[in-house]
Amino acid sequence: MCNRARLSGEPETLFARFSASWAQDVVRPNKDPVELFPKSKAFVIREERDQRAVDLMLWDVLGGAAPWPMTNVRNLGLPQWRRLAAEPHNRCLVPLTEFCEWTPDKHKVGDGAPIKGEMWFDVPEQPVFAVAGFWQQTSKGAGFTMVTCDPNELVAPIHPKAMITILHEADWDRWLRGSYDDVVTLQQPYPSERMTVRGPVFPTRSQG
Repeated sequence: MCNRARLSGEPETLFARFSASWAQDVVRPNKDPVELFPKSKAFVIREERDQRAVDLMLWDVLGGAAPWPMTNVRNLGLPQWRRLAAEPHNRCLVPLTEFCEWTPDKHKVGDGAPIKGEMWFDVPEQPVFAVAGFWQQTSKGAGFTMVTCDPNELVAPIHPKAMITILHEADWDRWLRGSYDDVVTLQQPYPSERMTVRGPVFPTRSQG
């Protein structure tokens, strides 16, 4: 399950990429988020007055109401997720440049106990790609989650249970504006041959 991701570059690059502008009343942070972690804030693309807008939201669609951050959802048949999935107003695109899954096994790297490595996945044909997501207002403000699906052949050896749902550019409008059946249809793994992976990397451990 993806709990680490990146969006490199200035948010203004999202304007051209997604034909978007700033959402109404959005407050841009003093430092733009690059590293995405649970409960951190990140840029998302949603529709506002029939136009795409760049907003800033908490990566937890329940806003702290659960014992752990709800950063990923998969079973869209559950009532709380079906409600969001069925309503175009609550759908969003999560722009990323890469996402991380940790290695299943721990590695001996430098001093200290063995640790898991980071495997970073990207989409070369889409330097900034869009992940299917939902959002809603919570007691802590707007919160979002990424939708997951079955893993493809590239992700499965690292994370066999699921991967985030990366959308083809031609499907962005369908995700944002389509029916509930459209949403379920788009919940598919991105083609593995169109992705690359690097790693494992161990940014917290010296490999000297």
